Amino acid sequence: MRVVLAEDLFLLRDGLVRMLEAFDFEIAAAVETGPELTKALAELEPDVAVVDVRLPPSHTDEGLQCALAARRARPGLPVLVLSQHVEQLYARELLADGNGGVGYLLKDRVFDADQFIDAVRRVAAGGTAMDPTVIQQLLSRRSAADHPLGKLTPREREVLELMAQGRSNAAIAAQLVVTERAIAKHTSNIFGKLDLPVSDDDNRRVLAVLAYLDQGR
Repeated sequence: MRVVLAEDLFLLRDGLVRMLEAFDFEIAAAVETGPELTKALAELEPDVAVVDVRLPPSHTDEGLQCALAARRARPGLPVLVLSQHVEQLYARELLADGNGGVGYLLKDRVFDADQFIDAVRRVAAGGTAMDPTVIQQLLSRRSAADHPLGKLTPREREVLELMAQGRSNAAIAAQLVVTERAIAKHTSNIFGKLDLPVSDDDNRRVLAVLAYLDQGR
């Protein structure tokens, strides 16, 4: 699996390269600026891009904007974005086109090799990998102001958080130590309470939930 990596901090970039290579990823390019990222994504057509939100020369959201432009040129290009802090705007922009193959992780997560590599693989496969902290903030912000989320039971909120991270019913059942049938029932209840259509497509399901949680900002 070929990866284009964009990170301006040398030590972190080098560490990510070594980690990815240790898990049999091929590093097609490891760059440090927005223009270099744009060129690499256009010319190398990687299987997945791992991109720091803030890159030179602007040090604002250059990495994210380069990734979004690449996705417009190549719809469905898998992109995993790394950020130092929770920025809900970045998560919303990344999800805006409604396609899969997207992820948003805080940089702290890269120090957990299993979690980071799982996120890269999930995104590369067309799935979604959202940082739990982002999901929790969205849920907290929305539940305080919106009645539908207030209808969810504590267990349904747990399931919703895991759904929004991109996990399948089987994975949620394993983590919560319940049956998959129980999770299917919780999922059905959640969609009913949030007025969202049920779908067998995990990625569309996650995007629908996130779109609902993020509407009306």
